[in-house]
Amino acid sequence: MSSKHNRREFLKYSSLASASLFIPQFLKANNTMLFGDKGKPKVLVVIQLSGGNDGLNCVVPFRNDIYYKSRPDIGLKKEELILLDDETGLNNNLAGLADLFLNGDAVIINNVGYPNPNRSHFRSMDIWQTGSDEDVYWQTGWLGKVLDSSCNNKDCVPPHYALEIDDTMSLALKGNTMSGFAVRDPKNFRFAQQNPLMSDIAKSVHVTDEHHNVAYLHKTLSDITESADYIYETSAKYNSTALYPQDEFGKQLKTIAELIIAEADTRIYYVSLSGFDTHALQKDQQNKKLKQYADALKIFCTDLKANKKFDDTLVMTFSEFGRRVEQNGSRGTDHGTANNIYLVGGGMKRGGMMNALPDLSKLDDGDLIYSIDFRDVYATILDKWLKADANFVLEKDFEMLDFL
Repeated sequence: MSSKHNRREFLKYSSLASASLFIPQFLKANNTMLFGDKGKPKVLVVIQLSGGNDGLNCVVPFRNDIYYKSRPDIGLKKEELILLDDETGLNNNLAGLADLFLNGDAVIINNVGYPNPNRSHFRSMDIWQTGSDEDVYWQTGWLGKVLDSSCNNKDCVPPHYALEIDDTMSLALKGNTMSGFAVRDPKNFRFAQQNPLMSDIAKSVHVTDEHHNVAYLHKTLSDITESADYIYETSAKYNSTALYPQDEFGKQLKTIAELIIAEADTRIYYVSLSGFDTHALQKDQQNKKLKQYADALKIFCTDLKANKKFDDTLVMTFSEFGRRVEQNGSRGTDHGTANNIYLVGGGMKRGGMMNALPDLSKLDDGDLIYSIDFRDVYATILDKWLKADANFVLEKDFEMLDFL
């Protein structure tokens, strides 16, 4: 097999390679630097609901006539809700989230968005993953820039500081000089290291190769194998006995819980749940996805509580946009603007509703009007939780919110 073919196969074989090409230096786990305080490290888990989740059918103003007039077929009746107060109910498929909310462990932020909202899935997701303005295009993610902000000369946190539980890495974890890793199952790290194809590539690519990119590829492979050792060995330290759902999302949250409880150096985890682009027959489709999300989330939090890790973990759930207020002709909803963010954890100041529900009598051409910029949420998490430089990451000053 030619070295050229080997190099091509290597890039196809491991999604880790694409993430690691941005990594100039890998430091061993015992050199890990933490941001800010030297106290107990905090963990951030980001859950992305891909497709544009309809927040108005999650947090429901069940006393609002405009809501039911706008959604005669898909509006949720009072008996389909878990009541949070005299005006508001949660979709009863979010029972796991409701339990956390009523226990004071969850914060709901309403009307979250940004100026001049974009309704393209790809563009709006890029905006959320980078923290940019609508008319600015960044090639680095807000969490990748957290990794960048750790670098001092040649000393940086290791790449596995940020880990996506998936086959490919999102833009959110890509930095300028540092990036996270993507892996669906930590045991794949070990598998990649031991695979004969990887061994062949390692032999065929030499540091002395006159082509710089080939030498760099060799260095990338070395970094991957070091990371494989650490992540694989850490994942073997703890096997959860909690009964997570056996679907893919449940397995992903179980993997994250096991790494957190095993005290991995990883401080940022990222995971996605797709299926929220509900243009037709929305009600059943969304309800199934919400139940999948909330059931796994509740078990995840219970697992962390039982192992005394809940107070040091913050879970943020977002979607790239909400949906239009009025249902469409297919009993679904089309792409909209502002939406909810859910925050869950034991280290917040308080649980509850952060702000008022959207005013359905004041819309922008049928869309919700945002009242909180999503980067206010990011800035608060960066500054108060990760102890990172929010101004460096977001390149602007944003308001600090009062949940941490």
